[in-house]
Amino acid sequence: MRAMVFEGVGRPLRLIERPRPAPGPGQVLLRVEACGVCRTDLHLLDGEVTVREVPRVLGHQIVGVDVATGRRIGVPWLGWTCGACGYCTSGRENLCEQARFTGCDIDGGLAEYTVADTRFCFPIPDGYSPLQAAPLLCAGLIGFRSLRMCGDATRLGLYGFGAAAHIIAQVARWQGRRVFAFVRPGDDAARLFALQLGAEWAGDSSVAPPEPLDAAIVFAPDGALVPTALRALAAGGTLVLGGIHMSDIPSFPYELLWHERSIRSVANLTRRDGEEFLGLAPRVPVRTQVHPYPLEAAGQALDDLRAGRFTGAAVITP
Repeated sequence: MRAMVFEGVGRPLRLIERPRPAPGPGQVLLRVEACGVCRTDLHLLDGEVTVREVPRVLGHQIVGVDVATGRRIGVPWLGWTCGACGYCTSGRENLCEQARFTGCDIDGGLAEYTVADTRFCFPIPDGYSPLQAAPLLCAGLIGFRSLRMCGDATRLGLYGFGAAAHIIAQVARWQGRRVFAFVRPGDDAARLFALQLGAEWAGDSSVAPPEPLDAAIVFAPDGALVPTALRALAAGGTLVLGGIHMSDIPSFPYELLWHERSIRSVANLTRRDGEEFLGLAPRVPVRTQVHPYPLEAAGQALDDLRAGRFTGAAVITP
């Protein structure tokens, strides 16, 4: 089979031929139909998140067909947990210290075939093509977990209007929330995209919203946005950091955090998140805007993501 492999920090992905993987006990062999591209893949390429063993096949938003049964299933970032630690037994398996992650500790979906633990696979909702479903498996799931941490906030700010925000904006509007979108200065395409998806206001991340926010989610990996977003919060507001990696957060005066404002981070996902979000997505219904790339162009897709050359999500189609 063909696969795009990561061989080390600073090195481009390389297309190789390798043996088709064989499923072990409790695993399923998938013929990959689509694999979403995520900013986490850039963090892996750049060494900001460590890949312990190389070569490694990246990609953790996988839609594939079970070779044995013909069922279409999805594979997310969380690929394995111990099931026995205090985190796993208390509904917090996303914090398991022995967890293994798809496309980082386990070979992922930038290949024609992959294997996955059956316990960490989800059925794909009816009505979604592989292309449309792939971004739901990380951008959607992490965005959904971030949104839940906002509680019942009505005025919601989204900083960084990429793959996750374009999905969660739809969910938030369906829930009756008011959405305020923040984009990179000068990114008119993202600003207009946010307005098309129901945001009532969209502007540069350096600009204050027209009124205070009850909660905000920072999806962009820019630590400088933390004090900016805090300034936009009303008293009692919540700031949720939705990424796996962020540049250093600059110091800020306590006044920005006072009046019972809070900051929370989001780590990974649980299977419950997946079940609830994938059950909800068709009811909204969530519609993803995707940009397909062939397998051999995975490196170009990552370059385009880094440069902000598209709105929505990039998806690899082996």
